[in-house]
Amino acid sequence: MLRDNLGLLLVGYSKAEAEILYSELSKLNIKISYKLVSNIQEIRVVLYECEWRVMLCNHTEISCNYMEVLEIWRQMGRDIPFIIYSDEISDKNAITAIQRGVHDYVHKGQVEKLALVIERELKNVEIRRTKLQAESKIYRLTYYDNLTGFPKRNLFCEEVAQILSEQCGSKLAAVYFIKISRLPFINSTYGYHVGDMLIQQLSYRMSVYTSGRCLLTRIGGSKFAFFKSDVNSLEDIQKFADRILRIASTPIMVNSLEFYTKFDVGVSIYPTHANSIVMLLANAEKTLSEIQEKPLSCCRYFMSESGQLSNKQNFTIEALRQAITNNEFMMFYQPIINLKTGGIVGVEALLQWNHPEFGYINFSDFFSLAYENGLILDIGKWMIKQACLQATLWHETSGHELYVSVAISAIEVDQKFFIKYIQSVLSETNLSPSLLALEIPECSLQDVGSNIENLEELSGLGVKFSISNYEKNSSSIKYTKKLPINNLKLDKALMSNLDKNSDNLIIVNAINAMAKELGLRVIAEGIDTEAQLKFLYETQCSYAQGNYFSEPVNAEGFIKLLEQRKTGTLA
Repeated sequence: MLRDNLGLLLVGYSKAEAEILYSELSKLNIKISYKLVSNIQEIRVVLYECEWRVMLCNHTEISCNYMEVLEIWRQMGRDIPFIIYSDEISDKNAITAIQRGVHDYVHKGQVEKLALVIERELKNVEIRRTKLQAESKIYRLTYYDNLTGFPKRNLFCEEVAQILSEQCGSKLAAVYFIKISRLPFINSTYGYHVGDMLIQQLSYRMSVYTSGRCLLTRIGGSKFAFFKSDVNSLEDIQKFADRILRIASTPIMVNSLEFYTKFDVGVSIYPTHANSIVMLLANAEKTLSEIQEKPLSCCRYFMSESGQLSNKQNFTIEALRQAITNNEFMMFYQPIINLKTGGIVGVEALLQWNHPEFGYINFSDFFSLAYENGLILDIGKWMIKQACLQATLWHETSGHELYVSVAISAIEVDQKFFIKYIQSVLSETNLSPSLLALEIPECSLQDVGSNIENLEELSGLGVKFSISNYEKNSSSIKYTKKLPINNLKLDKALMSNLDKNSDNLIIVNAINAMAKELGLRVIAEGIDTEAQLKFLYETQCSYAQGNYFSEPVNAEGFIKLLEQRKTGTLA
């Protein structure tokens, strides 16, 4: 039976005709509410006012042609039965109307037939909606993960394949295959419902990085994958890998329980490692089988059949581990100059690996390899301790109280032991905290910013902080103000194109002005020529370092350098 208070939209009827129809339907125990529309143009507005169940049209050739009403009904896209209830249309035209989309035609006065037609069409609407809901449910079950809502592997591959088909083969893209370790243990110990909630929280953290050019899928169980196409360099690919690793560094709370997870990430690069998403996924997943069990999250790039590690020099993880054991690392030091006095005020500690086969290798050349295999923490601790020992020794032997600057990574700041380790090293080496500066790359500010408490605690002890490779990106300015920063080290790129009308001049002047306002020291890196030095004087930059003053030297060479600088001259 028809439902009570059936909403009818009556188009082209007079008020008297509407009242008659209302009365006749009431005699059939059908309660209706209706709305009269005499102006066809009002139909759009009225359809938005309420969920009308049926549209009745009083077709007349002069005042209300069903074709005009039908066109508006089609444009609105509402699944509402469209019925002509009129006595001014021939059977031939009625058949044409049905062929064009009208659901049925009933002659005026045949109210019982009209009631049956309305009931039939409303049932058909319910059937269509039920079918649509079932198809939608089947689609979601087929293409979307029920727990996270992320696309499943099949839909993910379809979407990535479409992006790759539109992308020029020379452009880079990367697939990051992620395996969440320790999940089986959590499921077996605390129950699958706890594991599911943990997966959902991690999924939410990962979803922050998704966009039209960065897609995310849950492969199944504890496996996920990112596809990222908006990358311009291998450095961009590594930066995003760092962001993924950081997701697992913060504990997750589930039912008042605190859990630490670990991510193993395998990376394959398009088009270097494969041209299809299927092979990119396979290659990225393959790298995970080569990752040995480690306590920390790690990342590994796909290794080609020739045994060469992608975008790395030909040295191995095993050799890097041996370098720590065999004391193959060496520290070199580059002075930081006060341009007003010509004196040395500080020094940056730079790590090199004295490889038994390849000779001296700069830290930047093996940083990613150390980072992705969890060795960066041990190397970082070694660097900080050696730098502090050397700074204390210089002070004791030469009387020079110089601060020493050491680069650190975002993952070090995130570790619980970081603060205690710094404190223990300062105590052991008897170095004043004010003589230790820790350098944070500008590209890591967003990651480090989430652990401001650690930085503030060290800053409270007197430890200084610098931002290296600083270019005054808009996204970095808020962190410059938020974090306990003491020094801004200008990116080397700002020391190129030194024309007075260049953008670099404008940027350096702006950074100087901002630093002065915030009480920060500005240090220009990469000064190699006299022209660059002159540029610094013009921009009123007070501190600098670079090969113009001295190339990085070992500890003994730095003692000699200090003796040569006693005159306070730059030459």
